[in-house]
Amino acid sequence: MSLFERYLTLWVFLCIIVGVVLGQAAPAPFHWLGGLEIAKVNIPVGLLIWVMIVPMLLRIDFGALHEVRKHWRGIGVTLFINWAVKPFSMTLLGWLFIRHLFAPYLPAEQLDSYIAGLVLLAAAPCTAMVFVWSRLVNGEPLFTLSQVALNDAIMVFAFAPLVALLLGMSSIIVPWDTLLVSVVLYIVLPVMLAQAWRKLLLARGEKALQHTLAMLNPVSISALLLTLVLLFAFQGQAIVEQPLIILMLAVPITIQVYFTSGLAYWLNRRVGEVHCVAGPSALIGASNFFELAVAAAISLFGFESGAALATVVGVLIEVPVMLSVVYLVKRSAGWYRAGSRR
Repeated sequence: MSLFERYLTLWVFLCIIVGVVLGQAAPAPFHWLGGLEIAKVNIPVGLLIWVMIVPMLLRIDFGALHEVRKHWRGIGVTLFINWAVKPFSMTLLGWLFIRHLFAPYLPAEQLDSYIAGLVLLAAAPCTAMVFVWSRLVNGEPLFTLSQVALNDAIMVFAFAPLVALLLGMSSIIVPWDTLLVSVVLYIVLPVMLAQAWRKLLLARGEKALQHTLAMLNPVSISALLLTLVLLFAFQGQAIVEQPLIILMLAVPITIQVYFTSGLAYWLNRRVGEVHCVAGPSALIGASNFFELAVAAAISLFGFESGAALATVVGVLIEVPVMLSVVYLVKRSAGWYRAGSRR
């Protein structure tokens, strides 16, 4: 892992402090930035999101989709977790914790928005960080690549309907036009641009692609951190008044990670998939495309919304929680192989 990736949680904490301080000390510039919108899409954040997402999508080789047939059991398990389990279980956890257990301690007007943020987080399978997690568990690289490419292809068509369905189940009104604009802006167009750029780089050789990726990685994460500063500048007042909000939002997200990764790992063992596939399958099943979730939350509900804050909490806990899953997968390798049917 790079320095940025290894200490992502620390950088997010620093962004919280910097954003809250700046938002309280000089609110006017941030309100001006928040007002720079076209069709409910904030221009500064839109540009920052593109700087985040495009380098990550540049890693995806859709030509690897033919590798799906080699590990169809693991692919099937991961797809089941990503699209049939995780979004619905997160909706249930949001209903349980946000609307009931923690409701007396949260601002009543933001309850729906918090649940919306959790849904957005769960409906977008991770694209970039899973390559790091897969390497750490000695995962099969072609499985990881083909699974991520397949998830991205599905996300183009399934993200908007799934989010609309789940938010409708939670009695949250979805602005369909804004949701569709978000899908085009933050999934379709970045995928097309990244694939065209990838093709041009590969025409110059694999080294050109890897060199570009190495240069863009810190730029991408810096854009993420700057976006977080903007978010916390707007969320500063709520955080100062109720600092435990972040902790309460972290509870369902953390439970979700352990539940989905554990279920995916166990299902892979039951169907007889090899450990080098089960590890990344569990990690892909548990992690989130938080960059997309943050962008969609801002577009749909605004900077100051509970949805935006909930997606940022997902960024905050991503690294430490996922590293603990990596540790568990590696430590349990002997147990896994002893019970596998293959």
